Amino acid sequence: MSERKLVEELIEQEDDFDRWYIEVVHKAELVDESPVRGTRVIRPYGFAIWELMQAELDRRIKETGVQNAYFPLFIPKSMLEREAEHIEGFAPEVAWVTRGGDKELEEPWAVRPTSESIICPMFARWVQSYRDLPILINQWCSVVRWEERPRAYLRTLEFLWQEGHTVHATLEEAEERARLMLEVYRDFVETELAIPVIPGQKTESEKFAGALRTYTIEAMMGGKHWALQSATSHNLGDHFGRVFDIQYLDAQGQRRYAFNTSWGLSHRTVGAMVMVHGDDRGLKLPPRVAPIQVIIVPIWRSEEERAKVEALVDTVRARLLEHVRVYADLRDDKTPGWKFNEWDLKGVPIRLEIGPRDVAQDQVTLVRRDILGERITVPVSQVVEAVLEELNALQQRLYDAAKAMLERYTEDVEQYEQLKERVASNAGFNRAFWCGSAECEARVKAETKATIRCIPFVQPETLGPCIVCGMPGKHQVIWARAY
Repeated sequence: MSERKLVEELIEQEDDFDRWYIEVVHKAELVDESPVRGTRVIRPYGFAIWELMQAELDRRIKETGVQNAYFPLFIPKSMLEREAEHIEGFAPEVAWVTRGGDKELEEPWAVRPTSESIICPMFARWVQSYRDLPILINQWCSVVRWEERPRAYLRTLEFLWQEGHTVHATLEEAEERARLMLEVYRDFVETELAIPVIPGQKTESEKFAGALRTYTIEAMMGGKHWALQSATSHNLGDHFGRVFDIQYLDAQGQRRYAFNTSWGLSHRTVGAMVMVHGDDRGLKLPPRVAPIQVIIVPIWRSEEERAKVEALVDTVRARLLEHVRVYADLRDDKTPGWKFNEWDLKGVPIRLEIGPRDVAQDQVTLVRRDILGERITVPVSQVVEAVLEELNALQQRLYDAAKAMLERYTEDVEQYEQLKERVASNAGFNRAFWCGSAECEARVKAETKATIRCIPFVQPETLGPCIVCGMPGKHQVIWARAY
């Protein structure tokens, strides 16, 4: 098998972006097929990415005063059905358990599609006085939603996520928490994953079932330039408080219903990194969440050269170990060229090549994943500083490239026919004015399959006419197809 076979077998993005995505996540060993319909096995390399993301997001969440807990996977049907709008919104996606062992259950159990209906009854038990508030809880878990068209990371029957749930004394406090968590997500996705996003509010038809308001961060993917909802935060108002009887005694001795929020980010953001940063050679992982930030590849032709090369490899690896996630590929059944292509496919940010000439000159040759045509020689004495500098620069370059893509493929659109043409040709995001009517929103969705991804927080000072009906616009919105 040739050294380039791993990459040569990878279809080019321009030929079929969806197929390219599937091939990359499998060939880079992020996931594998599962014997269970609609699910995927997350392999160690893919899970290592999620673990790094989880650790950093968990830190950010806890800095806002939230504590981690865990709630049951199963939800009694009667409990899920207490909130009619909520269950109606999730009904097509709910998986049910009807038997336990060899007996029929007296009441079916839903397999957690989201946890409001199991957590809110606990809040009702725990909350008695205003002194008990706020309660700020997060859990890391998996949820099940019955997807008809599963795709690795983006939409699978079971997926990993975190879901936060809070209870507050006032609507203002709930609103503040919902907006705060959206900002946590925005900062995390942009800083750690190098993906620029548009923060905003969902429309009534697109908001979370049972929520007062839903906030979102929307990212543009590569290839077809569709949108991906990357995280959401919901102000639930006192609706769930009333449904689940979460009441507290205020400072004046009056009983009041509490206000709730919920918010979540899932492992679909791993898929987002693949689609935003990847190229025809495979993954390009942001250094902050790359399981291996630096791969060292030795090069030798004789056993005498091998001994000297491996000695320098050991020296360089030891110097880097305290600072970065580094791995030396010492396999002797693969050529250096094979290793170059394999680690490029896996998206390792920096490759250090060490051969006889490098040994002679006490240096390493540095190659950056996003600038593969260039090689930089670095003295061994300066390797730590050079690697740290290049990792930071590469992280920024990935963000800048993604930002440039978002700006290039986002256009102000004034005519409905132009909107339809752009959506049909996968031309990107469409900024347009909207009158706020559900009828205009539904028409666009029916005729183009595009939805209002969000009402951006940043709005122009003056608004033009609705792109659909011509009536005065109430908002400037983002229309796009979405994964």
